[in-house]
Amino acid sequence: MALQPVNRRSVPDEVFDQVLAEVVEGGLGPGEALPSERRLAEVLGVSRPAVREALQRMAQTRLVEVRHGGATTVRDFQRSAGLDLLPRLLVRRGSLDLAVARSVLEARLAVGPAVAALAARRGGPALAAQLTETLDALAATDDDVDRQQHALTFWDQIVDAADSLVFRLMFNSLRAAYEPALSALAPLMAAEVGQIGAYRMLAAALGESDPDTARAAAERVLRPATESLLAALRQAEEEQR
Repeated sequence: MALQPVNRRSVPDEVFDQVLAEVVEGGLGPGEALPSERRLAEVLGVSRPAVREALQRMAQTRLVEVRHGGATTVRDFQRSAGLDLLPRLLVRRGSLDLAVARSVLEARLAVGPAVAALAARRGGPALAAQLTETLDALAATDDDVDRQQHALTFWDQIVDAADSLVFRLMFNSLRAAYEPALSALAPLMAAEVGQIGAYRMLAAALGESDPDTARAAAERVLRPATESLLAALRQAEEEQR
């Protein structure tokens, strides 16, 4: 394992991130036993309680299985972990994971129109009025980061109207992964968050309780920027090879 002494700024987080990287990058495979707490503490240069806390977090996110009196073994995170792990996977060791970013964008494009259609069935005029207020604020700023924030609020309101716990939890995880990169994504997202007319068309369809038009309008809002970003990510992935 390529573990390194830990920066004590946030010890359990640093331990978590290093062991997570080993799991995700294949340094530790499914079924493999982790070194003992004592050995990890020695290698990382931290206390055993810090290691224990990090391992407990990993168990909670279903990355490892902790057996009392036995070894802590690695689980296949792609089959056991949940969306709560997504923000940790998107940015690791200060770098954006391009494959994870691609997955986030693909999920966003697939889920957004479905959420909009459901919200159209359950929202109505009150939702349209709420969305119009948010879009007025979006239209009133020229700052691309502020526009992204207003766009996130817009989608947050749509998810609320859809009244689906599963979609809400998915949105929360996607947002938690996306928000730390707002500034970096601002130039790439400018075209999407600047198309006020498309957003207003979606708001109108939601207000009219028209799920088919809402689905199509959401696709129109999301697809152009998503395809541009996916193309940029594919090029970046090729350059890394």
